[in-house]
Formats: sequence, structure tokens, C-alpha cells
Amino acid sequence: MADKKMMIIATKGSLDWAYPPFILSSTAAALGMEVNIFFTFYGLQLLKKNLSLGVTPLGNPGMPMPMAMDKWFPVLGTAIPGMQGMMTMMMKSKMKKKGVASVEELRGLCLEADVKMIACQMTVDLFDFKPTDLIDGVEYAGASSALAFAGDADINLFV
Repeated sequence: MADKKMMIIATKGSLDWAYPPFILSSTAAALGMEVNIFFTFYGLQLLKKNLSLGVTPLGNPGMPMPMAMDKWFPVLGTAIPGMQGMMTMMMKSKMKKKGVASVEELRGLCLEADVKMIACQMTVDLFDFKPTDLIDGVEYAGASSALAFAGDADINLFV
């Protein structure tokens, strides 16, 4: 049994918000911690077998952009058709050039490291997910189970 425990509640399902729970979890597991990630609401998207994640410039006004675009683009840029797809492609390309692992790779590392991935049963029911929609190895539980683990955890994060 691990000396330390970490609980992450993942609530967002976009490309830019997929990295924090998987990076932090895989790192904590590598350090010997027992780790649970509770995926609820839009975070449940991160457990889908077929990921189709995009960036969210509107939700991230601090996203660094060239030519002072960070001052105006988060508002105007998302109104231009196809811009979110182009930004997603640019972000994925930059990550690949910098050697950043893909979300799928990081998620796989977490599973190999015995990070417990828990789908919020209420959210699964709310959005009509089927077990076949999600990757293998996912557990299903309610908020009370997540909070029971969180109550004993040394580190609790909400992302």
C-alpha cells in the first residue's frame, strides 16, 4: 500500500485540459503514490476510446499566441469557422515537435501505473454513455465514493 494518496477530479474534456490530470497522475504514481482520477461532467470525454479533443481558446485567455493575438483572438477567433480546428492542429503539431506525449500515451501510462480511473456514474447516465464508449479498465462510482477516497488523500486537485 502506498504511503501517500492523491485524488484528482477531472471536469474538463478538451485537449489543453486533458494533460494536467494525466501528467500529474502518472508522475505521482511513478513516485509511489496511490492515485485516483474521478472523471465527471465534461472530463468524462477523456475516457472515451476514440478521442477527438480540441483546444479551447475562449476558455483560456492566457494561452500564449503570436502577434499579440492573445489580446483579441480568444473573443473574435472562436467566431471564425474552422479556427478552433486549425488551432487544435497547430497545438498538436507543436507538442509533437517538442516531444510531448499524446493524451492517449499519457492515459496509457496511467493505466500501466495502476492509476484508478473512475467515471462518475451520474454523468455516464446523464450523457447516455455506454461502457463500450469508454476505455477498458474504467471503474464506475458516485461522488460519495470519490469523496471517501479524497477524505483520506494527502493531495486533492480539481482540474
